[in-house]
Amino acid sequence: MSLDRVVLWRHGETDYNAALRMQGQSDESLLTEVGVGQAQRAAPVLAALRPDALVTSDLSRAAITARVLGKHIGLEPDVDKRLRETHLGKWQGLTRAEVDVGWPGGRAVWRDTPDWSPPGGETRLEVAARAGQIVDELDAAGHRSAVLCTHGGLISGLTPLMLGLPPPAWPLFGGISNCHWTVLRRKRGSWRLESYNTAAPV
Repeated sequence: MSLDRVVLWRHGETDYNAALRMQGQSDESLLTEVGVGQAQRAAPVLAALRPDALVTSDLSRAAITARVLGKHIGLEPDVDKRLRETHLGKWQGLTRAEVDVGWPGGRAVWRDTPDWSPPGGETRLEVAARAGQIVDELDAAGHRSAVLCTHGGLISGLTPLMLGLPPPAWPLFGGISNCHWTVLRRKRGSWRLESYNTAAPV
């Protein structure tokens, strides 16, 4: 086993985030000025972890965020669509309020039930499984420290998956704020949580 640190980094704020709109795998939202500033503050902090691999979701909000870090560490981000956010089906593009009107109580069920999906979308179990493949591949390739620039829903599923927790415990991991990150370290063959929803100093 080679990989001993994985950093799961959420993209910066987008216009959809600011409007409380559900993004999912839609690629229409853009980083705001706030989001760009978040990435610029986070990049030197993450660079200090000396990652030798940088992989990003193919959705532009993550790819742009990842390139800010890439400039600090001299790496061009590898793009992998398996790091995409959860497909939200019929919810994509709607505001939270609109989802609550159309599917009363649905967002609460979604947050608390990893094997439940929005209508026409993915479950958190499915999202975590596809992302977990990337971690395994980075390990097999001999990388030591990796940053995955991705999305909040994916991070809240991949983290408990890597920790080996049963799905009923997954809702213990709450949301990830824009441009915050989670660090997992492997010790004696097992992944352990070093930090969750960490931010760069303001």
